[in-house]
Parts: sequence; C-alpha cells; structure tokens
Amino acid sequence: MTQELQRPVAADRIGPAGLDVVVEAAADELAGLTRRMHIPAVESLRVEFHLMRLTEATILAEGRLQARVVQTCVVSLEDFPAVIDETFRVRFVPEGQESDDPDPEADDEIGYAGGMLDLGEAAAEQLALTLDPYPRAPGAELPEIDAEAPDHPFAALRPH
Repeated sequence: MTQELQRPVAADRIGPAGLDVVVEAAADELAGLTRRMHIPAVESLRVEFHLMRLTEATILAEGRLQARVVQTCVVSLEDFPAVIDETFRVRFVPEGQESDDPDPEADDEIGYAGGMLDLGEAAAEQLALTLDPYPRAPGAELPEIDAEAPDHPFAALRPH
C-alpha cells in the first residue's frame, strides 16, 4: 500500500540541538488522507516536529498538529467543519524494537528502518489519533425519548 503522505528524514541529520521539520500536506495528499480517515474531507494538515536524540537510535519527536477537517455528526448525520490543534510526543525506534508496554501514559512508538524517519506517516497517524471517533456538531442534541410512547408489538415479551 502506498502511503498518502511521505516525508522521509535521515536520522543522521539530527544534531545535538535537535532538528525542526514542518510537514504540510498538498492537495493530492489531503485527498488520500480523506480516503484513509473515512471522513468527508481533510482540508488542511500542518504538523511541526522537533526531533531530539534520546540515544543513538531512539529519537523523541515533540510536535503540534493543526488541521481543518469535515466530519459527520453522529447525532444529526450532517457534515460539519472541525478544527484540530493538538500537541503530541512520539518516539522513533529501530523497526522490531518497539516496546510491548501497554502503559497508556507511555509515548507511542513508531518503527523506522534504514536510518530514515517517515514524518509524513507519523503526521497521518497523529491525525488519525486526534479525530473524534464520535463527532458531534456544535449544538447537536439527541432527541428526547417519549416515556409515554405506545407499546411496540413485542412489549408482551418483556419480563415483568
């Protein structure tokens, strides 16, 4: 499968002061991310990364993700625009050395191979993690349930 957003960065470019990289998705990449995320639209995506070496092979990435998306409200089923502005931390580790630690507080890990980090894929993964799985449009409310509703045909089967 071809990734929608690729931004390879050589790990050896990360010096003692770290490395700042900005990933901005182009129109065709946004279209691919829209399909991948299964939402009506990803209109913009900008991710700022600050990369720092923790060890020779482990790299910490701290960043900020900003995006404009269109999601479908789970209450009204209407599409609505949403703005995402989130910070995150992930660690890049050599492929196959990812931790099995189930700690939800631990940094997420992304494997890399050949000395190349794919910041595009990392950006796409962070977008997927920040999307609300149950998006609700501003002001959308669940309908009131009528307590006096007539019994349905199977009401007689209800235990008393």
